[in-house]
Amino acid sequence: MTSHDLVTRARRLADDLLTPHAEQVDQEGVPPSHIEAVKQSGLLGVSAPVAYGGSAAPGAVARETAEILAGACCSTWFVKTQHHTPVMTLAKSELPVRESLLGPLSRGELMSGVAYAHLRAYPRVPVRVSRERGGRRFDGTVPWYTGWGLNDVMLLAGVTDEDEALFAFTEAREQPGLRPSPPMRLAALTASRTVSLELDGLWLPEEAVALRTPYARWAKTDRPKPTNASPAVFGVAEAALALLDEDTADPLRTRLDEVRKQAYALAEHPVPHEYLAERLALRTQAYEVLMTATAAAVVAGGGRSLAVTSRAQRLAREALFLLVQGQTAESRAAHLKALADS
Repeated sequence: MTSHDLVTRARRLADDLLTPHAEQVDQEGVPPSHIEAVKQSGLLGVSAPVAYGGSAAPGAVARETAEILAGACCSTWFVKTQHHTPVMTLAKSELPVRESLLGPLSRGELMSGVAYAHLRAYPRVPVRVSRERGGRRFDGTVPWYTGWGLNDVMLLAGVTDEDEALFAFTEAREQPGLRPSPPMRLAALTASRTVSLELDGLWLPEEAVALRTPYARWAKTDRPKPTNASPAVFGVAEAALALLDEDTADPLRTRLDEVRKQAYALAEHPVPHEYLAERLALRTQAYEVLMTATAAAVVAGGGRSLAVTSRAQRLAREALFLLVQGQTAESRAAHLKALADS
């Protein structure tokens, strides 16, 4: 645990707003007022450059604030966490869009969503990008987009005819060439306002492009990311343990702390593509503790846990979501093997 100001702000936001309303949000959806509170908190700039209004906080701070928010209201955390890939993409970009958007995103004046996970389906190309009228044309389907109606802008990705991964910004709204589906009804995190996006000739100017790089190069940098255990897993597990008596919670918390310690040590390793097998193993172990903790919370709640307004049930459903959030073929195979061997 750290004493960083952003950690204090995250705890205040969780205690005063997110936790008291989490069951209502789960049933009714993340309200714009929650997003406004996140924007005002400064947490959208946790990893953003100081020169652009961010905090450039250490990784440990980013992870701890994510744990706090996810444990308080996983739906709000999930909408908020989409924002950080656009910020870090711009921070590394040398293209003109950096100067127009990095400041507003770092300061929390704007919130961004992301539409890029479909790149991991390669060599299948769900979204194709081509040149048209001095800009870029996007065609295809984005299977998942979170925060529709809550985000101001989105970072949209596709694959070009030259086998490049291309990322560009556009407004997060229906427009010519971009049509959202109705909000998806999910077993967990329906509140996060997730839709699919149909792209049929969406045209963006070249000035909207934030990144263009050979797909193989992008994939090499992306591959380590889904192998690390998500801080949200530890946050939701901690929230579940808080519903248990000490005799039940203490041994589970000891296991959780040990897995977290090892997982975060690897997250800090200077070479992100090393120790991939170990990272995946710790990711799986974190899931095991998460599922045990949330199951114990349901058991402790008894019949009351069957009510959709039950905190234990909400956490158990959020745990199911986290099992597949950020999943790749590699992480799925490692998790299934661990389950089969257990």
